Amino acid sequence: MYPAEFDYHAPTALADALHLLQGHDGTVKVLAGGQSLLPLMKLRLADASTLVDIGRIAELRGIREDGDAVVIGATTTYRDILDSAVVGRRVPLLVDTVRQIGDMQVRSRGTIGGSLAHADPGGDLPATILAVDAQMTAAGSGGTRTIAARDFFTGMLTTSLNEGEVLTSVRLPALDQARTGSAYLKHRHPASGYAVVGVAAIVRLAADGTCQEARVGVTGAGSQAMRAGGVESALQGKALDDATLADAASHAAEGLDLLSDPYASAEFRGHLAQVLTRRALAAAVARARGGPGA
Repeated sequence: MYPAEFDYHAPTALADALHLLQGHDGTVKVLAGGQSLLPLMKLRLADASTLVDIGRIAELRGIREDGDAVVIGATTTYRDILDSAVVGRRVPLLVDTVRQIGDMQVRSRGTIGGSLAHADPGGDLPATILAVDAQMTAAGSGGTRTIAARDFFTGMLTTSLNEGEVLTSVRLPALDQARTGSAYLKHRHPASGYAVVGVAAIVRLAADGTCQEARVGVTGAGSQAMRAGGVESALQGKALDDATLADAASHAAEGLDLLSDPYASAEFRGHLAQVLTRRALAAAVARARGGPGA
């Protein structure tokens, strides 16, 4: 199918893009990499009278270090992230995640900001963004503001971005501290490649080998990605043996509005969340101890 007719603008400055977005209703949409919006428009599942293509705005693309964090522009592609030595060294969890997104073509066109703003419940990035405690910067007519990852995802295909706002960058705290390991694992849908369930885990060990901190993000299982607070609490201060990891992982589906479809029932998704959480935690612990993938 072909999308309905629409007007197209490709500004080269953020101020011009924001001007185009002001005073319009939801029929004006932002186009980033196009990997989510364009297929929906072709199927007539999404409609737009005007597209504002932000892909030519240079200030929205790029990767830089900023103290103890890495800042990534919203239109930075997955390929850019995979090619970045800075991201690989300082936020290996993001590389681990992006490697599992789509295929070569998708990774060459898809953008980090486009994916996060779309907030697909089966998207991979939200789990990792939540686990690292990232911060998003958005720009609108009233200026810029920072949104914590915990507050960014508000429902299925819904974020806390306001009408007329554009996600401009993502700030990810670095994970290259001593005794810190991370991992992202997912059960991939055989047709779409989206996460039926995906789990991002970060573990930081104390000097005595017990858990100083654990952060776990779960995507795909519910209507929106969420932090697995019950898992994190169950690990705090504990010796990280197999039994402890299994017990903590049993809390992985708590608080999730579990989805159900012909491929995976809510019960199956809940089970997958527990299994993948245990495995992701085990991999993160091994890396924190200096094992494979550290």
